[in-house]
Amino acid sequence: MEDPNPKGTIVFTTVGRPYYGFDIFSVPLPPDSDNIQTIHHSTPTEHCLTDGISINYNGQFVDEGRTLVYVSERTGSSQIYLLNRPARTNTAKQQQLLSAPDQSLFHDRPIFRNGQLYYVSAHQPPDQPFKSWSAIYTNQIIHHDHDDDKRIPFRLTPFGSADYSPAISESGKYMAVASYGSRPWGGEFHDLLTDIVVFGLSHPTTRAVVCEHGGWPTWSGDSTIFFHRQAEDGWWSIFRIDFHLPPEVVSGPISSGPPRRITPPGLHCFTPAVIHRGKQLAVATRRPNTNYRHVEILDVESQKFYPVTKLLNPTFHHYNPFVSPESGFLGYHRFRGESAAAAGESSIIPHLQHVSSPIKGLRMLRLNGSFPSFSPDGHLLAYNHDFDSNSGLKIARSDGSKRWTLIKDRTAFYNAWSPSEKHVIYTSIGPIFGSVNATVQIARVSFDPTNNFKQQEREEEDDDVIIPLVDVKILTRDDTGNNAFPACSPDGKSLVFRSGRSGHKNLYIMDAVNGEFDDGGGYIRQLTDGPWIDTMPTWSPDGKLIAFSSNRHNPHNVDAFSIHVISPDGDQDPLRIHVAGSEEGSGQGDRERINHVCFSADGNWLLFTANIGGVTADPVSMPNQFQPYGDLHVVRLDGSGLRRLTWNGYENGTPAWHPIDELELDKLCLEGVVGDKLKGGQFDEPLWIHCDL
Repeated sequence: MEDPNPKGTIVFTTVGRPYYGFDIFSVPLPPDSDNIQTIHHSTPTEHCLTDGISINYNGQFVDEGRTLVYVSERTGSSQIYLLNRPARTNTAKQQQLLSAPDQSLFHDRPIFRNGQLYYVSAHQPPDQPFKSWSAIYTNQIIHHDHDDDKRIPFRLTPFGSADYSPAISESGKYMAVASYGSRPWGGEFHDLLTDIVVFGLSHPTTRAVVCEHGGWPTWSGDSTIFFHRQAEDGWWSIFRIDFHLPPEVVSGPISSGPPRRITPPGLHCFTPAVIHRGKQLAVATRRPNTNYRHVEILDVESQKFYPVTKLLNPTFHHYNPFVSPESGFLGYHRFRGESAAAAGESSIIPHLQHVSSPIKGLRMLRLNGSFPSFSPDGHLLAYNHDFDSNSGLKIARSDGSKRWTLIKDRTAFYNAWSPSEKHVIYTSIGPIFGSVNATVQIARVSFDPTNNFKQQEREEEDDDVIIPLVDVKILTRDDTGNNAFPACSPDGKSLVFRSGRSGHKNLYIMDAVNGEFDDGGGYIRQLTDGPWIDTMPTWSPDGKLIAFSSNRHNPHNVDAFSIHVISPDGDQDPLRIHVAGSEEGSGQGDRERINHVCFSADGNWLLFTANIGGVTADPVSMPNQFQPYGDLHVVRLDGSGLRRLTWNGYENGTPAWHPIDELELDKLCLEGVVGDKLKGGQFDEPLWIHCDL
């Protein structure tokens, strides 16, 4: 009987994520709202609340600084933890509150109140593609010292709707969310067009819209909400809406005046948190002439800002402030610093990190790099570390323990290991996002690792040794423009790749040893032809099909890519595999943005990255991501059996798939001792936030 689930090991990249190094910090606030200016006169003392190792973020105080609920990715997915520091002791106790990671691999924005946990989860699929999976749930956790005392999650968001950013009113009677409602995702990514929706926690199905277009709500009392959105002049700003709720919330819009803009133009303000019942707000800001996001306190009446984190860490980004119930403490998360770590060791980014998989028998690993490709035996990975300061081509053991450099200080991308030659890798050399006419060439990289592998095995540290005996053979002509994305046939004799030599980006096949140079026995032939983009090809294991991404169904839309397959001889037109829509020209299918396709070892499944799951978390609350095609999926070759593999707010992509599911994974750990040193400034603020308005 055929196994219904795909198997093997998937290695992929996540943009920026390996360098976050987030921990949650707090500073004390002045006890009196009239003395808030004193935080500016004396630098506050900052305390790290989380472990200094994991990626920890989006916290909320449960009480006055002793208890914290937050999100951590220490187990391979975003899970919720409770941290408690009992009075008169510095020893912190922490535990995972929801102990069933197979139920949900994405949790966010937790609130813990009166034994009840409220949070965002993305474990239930929506009723159609291009809707977010994010919804609000609650669990009763009465005795949170006992792992067995868990409850089945109760969904507060109506099925078919999507909610983000829960906030509970002062009395505890009401919840506000940023809601997309039941409408499909419109494709926007920068400013999500959510509405501020309020409902009573005792009757969550009766929901009232208090304001259209807003996100990240925070309450003052039970009748005022502050939120962020992008104003008409382009500046992200904080707005205020005042309203009166009847004893029982009534579905539909709530009568209120128009929202009032609280923060002025000239700076960006995001993710507000109320201090002292709305007299002040903690906000994250981006000001002109600075590249860093900082937390500041805004006095609402005087409209004066008081810097907080700029006084402490002027060259770090700080995200998503939150305030304790009695306004005694201000919290946020930031990069922890280059030398902050547990046990006196500097923080290390492992070459490979375990990521929780939703499918048993399918292993998932996050690579600190891009475009991985397995060696035929699965023991080595070829990849590109980055495309700027550390450009080139590297190889590493598939257990993440060792690394070597083949090409240094030369931009290379998209690698394909020869299935028939142990030490031959194909790559693209040149600018990664070049035009049709940019000079990008396909290279055959041959290397002799014998002496270098043996030498490094004797060394205790990963020195990233440069292998000197490397032959880089260019397979494409200089005058043929942009040639990239090579994939090798299963017999190792041919390469399929994307070329812009005709003026359009189409697919070609050439000799894997001599390329298109016929004087050495090479050849080249065009496989696809047309005024569209055919790209990122991959060969099926039996050599009978080539799968690729293309916008040929909608050539005028450079963001709409779907999966197509074609036989290598090109004797028939490509066949489109419909993932999100079942019919040609369907509104859903034409919105697909699918890239980075690869086959399973048995040829029955396709792995790819796509936009069909919508947006999982508010993008403005995070570092830069190149969404909206940011989550991995698998589907059968006939378009059935669609399964989602990743849930987060990141861009996940460039996957490689090997049939072996046990690649010495016992050596992998989230705090591995082999890897790059964690350094600051290696991830960006959202590149679409501009201060030159």
